[in-house]
Amino acid sequence: MGGTDFILKQLLASLHLAELKSLFPFGEIRVKSGPIGIVSAAVFAALLAPSMAIAQAPQKAPAVINPPPTAQDWADIAKLPDWSGVWNPKITDQDAQVKTNPPPWNEEAAKKIQHMFAEEKAGRPTLIFANCLPEAHPSWMLVTHNAMEILFTPGRVTMLGESDGNRLRRIYTDGRGHPEHSDPTFHGHSIGHWEGDTLVIDTTDIVPQAPLAVSEAAGLPNNGDMHVIERIHLADKDILHDELEIIAPHILTKPWKTTRIFFRQRARKFDIVEGVCAAGDLVERVNAEGDNVFVPVQKSEWGHTTAVPAK
Repeated sequence: MGGTDFILKQLLASLHLAELKSLFPFGEIRVKSGPIGIVSAAVFAALLAPSMAIAQAPQKAPAVINPPPTAQDWADIAKLPDWSGVWNPKITDQDAQVKTNPPPWNEEAAKKIQHMFAEEKAGRPTLIFANCLPEAHPSWMLVTHNAMEILFTPGRVTMLGESDGNRLRRIYTDGRGHPEHSDPTFHGHSIGHWEGDTLVIDTTDIVPQAPLAVSEAAGLPNNGDMHVIERIHLADKDILHDELEIIAPHILTKPWKTTRIFFRQRARKFDIVEGVCAAGDLVERVNAEGDNVFVPVQKSEWGHTTAVPAK
């Protein structure tokens, strides 16, 4: 028996029949002795080696999926605190905290904020959110003047803001962590867990352009590496507290801790309605072709309307 024949037969003997059939389903496998057999065996071994490598290579882990919720998952939702209804922010408290609990701005950031306040007082507000980009996190929670709803589903808490779709937060409560590779967004990546009746949220991966705002006319881009931790809970039957700890190392000297207050409204007149960011910049008109259209009004650089298109 040739040396190659012997090696090949030893290799074949180490394989299970099922493996051979899966690799060579077209018929029997025969190994002959002699010079031709040696060549055939060598060719066969060369062909077999890649297949064996594939068969023996570690298989990739299956893709992570979101499994369908079970009856127990829905039953667990019923055990969570009742956050139904529409929640309106306590705007007076937002305004008060500008003076009573301002962010610990670093020296450069503080100068910029003071300039913004001065410009606003002079009738030249900065209009941080006038470009129709999302208000972003955490500014949405800090300075919003609009209502929100909070929805519970298995593995997720969803916050819907009264706006044009730019106010949407998904807080994953299914045990996942933050993604290994950062993909920043305006509202960041949020994961949460329950500690009793308190929802603890950890948010990272916020775009550096997202402002840290204290009013609609005063705020600065976070410039990267912002990290927000929240503890949301009912302070009373119809009062919701969002306790925030904001870490923004490029504009703050230390983490800023602040609380925002929301009141529950159950009357239908408070139901969230569609909002359009640019609604105040447009008027309804009929064009030359008889179509109903929106036409932009003329505004100053500080947001004051200077001219309205004729009807």
